[in-house]
Amino acid sequence: MGKAFDVGAVPFNSDGWGPPETAAAGGSSNLPLNVPFAPFSRSDKLGRIADWTRNFNNPTRSKNPADSVFDFTNDDSFPASADDDASFRLVDGKPPPRPKFGPKWRFQQQRQLPQRRDEEVEARKREQEKERARRDRLYHMNRSNPNAPRREAAVFKSSVDIQPEWNMHDQIPFSTFSKLSFTVPEPEDLLLCGALEYYDRSYDRITPKNERRLERFKNRNFFKVTTTDDPVIRRLANEDKATVFATDTILSTLMCAPRSVYSWDIVVQRVGNKLFFDKRDGSQLDLLSVHETSQEPLPEAKDDINSAHSLSVEAAYINQNFSQQVLIRDGNKVTFDEANPFANEGEEVASVAYRYRRWKLDDDMYLVARCEVHSVVDVNKQRSFLTLNALNEFDPKYSGVDWRQKLETQRGAVLATELKNNANKLAKWTAQALLASADMMKLGYVSRIHPRDHFNHVILAVVGYKPRDFAAQINLNTANMWGIVKSIVDLCMKLNEGKYVLVKDPSKPQVRIYEVPADAFENDYVEEPLPEDEQVQPPAEGTEGAEAATTNDVEDKPIDVQA
Repeated sequence: MGKAFDVGAVPFNSDGWGPPETAAAGGSSNLPLNVPFAPFSRSDKLGRIADWTRNFNNPTRSKNPADSVFDFTNDDSFPASADDDASFRLVDGKPPPRPKFGPKWRFQQQRQLPQRRDEEVEARKREQEKERARRDRLYHMNRSNPNAPRREAAVFKSSVDIQPEWNMHDQIPFSTFSKLSFTVPEPEDLLLCGALEYYDRSYDRITPKNERRLERFKNRNFFKVTTTDDPVIRRLANEDKATVFATDTILSTLMCAPRSVYSWDIVVQRVGNKLFFDKRDGSQLDLLSVHETSQEPLPEAKDDINSAHSLSVEAAYINQNFSQQVLIRDGNKVTFDEANPFANEGEEVASVAYRYRRWKLDDDMYLVARCEVHSVVDVNKQRSFLTLNALNEFDPKYSGVDWRQKLETQRGAVLATELKNNANKLAKWTAQALLASADMMKLGYVSRIHPRDHFNHVILAVVGYKPRDFAAQINLNTANMWGIVKSIVDLCMKLNEGKYVLVKDPSKPQVRIYEVPADAFENDYVEEPLPEDEQVQPPAEGTEGAEAATTNDVEDKPIDVQA
């Protein structure tokens, strides 16, 4: 048996930690000579006793001050330590192999597996990349010709030329409309005219895979008669049934005015104590706007098939044909009190019924409006009225959503895109369905056969909504709609007898009221288009003194309505 290992005497330090100073000074310590000692106190944290992995020869590595106790490179006690470290190399630098089986390896591998991403997130990223690429392409297209005006700077023109003899009375910013609220009681039906055909429910089952060609109905007549040309409204006015008269198209334009971007105009006639809201012949109200509220500008050339005017004409054409194609055309019709008041005897007319309805606006003020419904369907042995309208896709590059790919799987995304690009049009259709008390509004999705072919179209889908539910979905407040109408009616009732025109400013969110000659917009009133620099311009903001006096002393007047 070998000699036992002798630890030696360990001196006790009563004054602190570490070897006593007296022992070190006397040389009686059993510690090796020239071994460095790092002093420390009770408050210091002990990290490591020794660190064999440090390599202080690496200049790129940041040094921790707490690790300085392990740095012996500058110590004279180890003169050859730096050379030894520099020449030292590991034989095998690979990490030790881990077992391929066992619970520990299995759970570690599961944490390293890539997470499964939702398909919708991936699809959204792809759409964002396409949108970014499309915007870059349009940007470079605009930059390619620096002398050409940028599309984004396009200025919309007024729907009617402002003549020098017109006198402006008021201008109302749309900001005052948002706070208005007025509650009307349930309306009463004064008269129902026309005839309705039944809705063909087979169109509810249409999908992009079994699309149907949009037919043309050239033999059926559609009527866009204004208020004062309506014989029924004239008869009701002579019988003093109401004070204010209008149509659902005009009322919906007023109700949804804050959502409008394009310019529009409504003729107001004050005759005695009665008020008539009319539209001009060939007015923009007869057409349907397309991409009105979109951020993507449309081509400015009027002869372009994707210009705002061309798309409006195309949308009106699609809407009329769609409303007749989805009917059961077997001659079975639902008739009402009177026939169509605008059709001649023996003339083939479109399926439409006119509901002349009366609302009470005040104790001595009633409003009568002509409202339209387009079809009828029997549900649980009860007759339900329908309105039929069609959204149209002209080029997926503008909207960023291809209906043929998205309608089946992501119909909500398609509708959300249409609500963003055509907020005013959808709100007006919903307002008209609410005015007519329609039980259901059918929206058709109609697309071009090819993006460059604006004559041939196909029906991709038909979806039905309840008007009140859809109004809540698009944030259309009924009380606010009637508040806008009531405020404009009260404002017009304060005007003198005569003819006025309500014009939406083409570039600002506001409407203006002009007094026009009595023969304005009549057949014998020749209205020559004026150059823009000769048209009467609206008053500039911030004008003072004499400059403001030349603009008929008009100010922005907020309107208050008492509910």
